[in-house]
Order: sequence, then C-alpha cells, then structure tokens
Amino acid sequence: QVQLVESGGGLVQAGGSLRLSCAVSGSIHSINAMSWFRQAPGKQRELVAAMSSAGDTNYADSVKGRFTISRDNAKNTVSLQMNSLKPEDTAVYYCHLINYRLGNSPSTYWGQGTQVTVSS
Repeated sequence: QVQLVESGGGLVQAGGSLRLSCAVSGSIHSINAMSWFRQAPGKQRELVAAMSSAGDTNYADSVKGRFTISRDNAKNTVSLQMNSLKPEDTAVYYCHLINYRLGNSPSTYWGQGTQVTVSS
C-alpha cells in the first residue's frame, strides 16, 4: 500500500522561505510522476509543480522562478523549495504520486496535506 506523508509546512512572513518534503512508502513504479498541489480556502486544488521519473518538470506560472521541485529516488522523497513567498501562496499543500503501468489505468495517491501560511 502506498502512503505519502508531507512535512515542513508552517507560518512564514512574506519574502521568506519554506521547504516541504514528502516521504513515500510502498511501491513506486518505474514510470511515475510526483507533484505538489495546493488548495486555498474557497478555491479549487491546483497544480503547483510536478516532476516525472524522467526528470521533466512543470510549474504553475504563479510560482515559476520562486519554487523548485526536486526528487531523491533512492530515498523515495520529493521536496518543494519555496522562496520569496507571498500571502497568496497560503494554502494546504498536498503531495501527489501517479504510478503508470503499461496496459493498466494509472494509480494515484495523495498525502494528507500540510498547511502553509504566509503573513503580509
């Protein structure tokens, strides 16, 4: 059974930095993607950053140049370094894994979320 556990959220002032980490236990397929999503109160969950098993990355326009996603495949972890934080970055951040297997539908998994609050 795959489990994702986030850590590293908290309260920070605007302009500050935080680093989120997500530890994955269980099976990670050779073809996969790990992502960070966020959901602010009253808003839909949105993709923040993603990184495939091939190393390709994708970022939301709102975080480009400020956030960096990274992976340690040996440790089964994914991290999100967040710099120059803004009050509008305030949200619950979720770790996400999608496992691909040829001939089968992909399997998706979510962490429980970690709160990030940026004060002005």
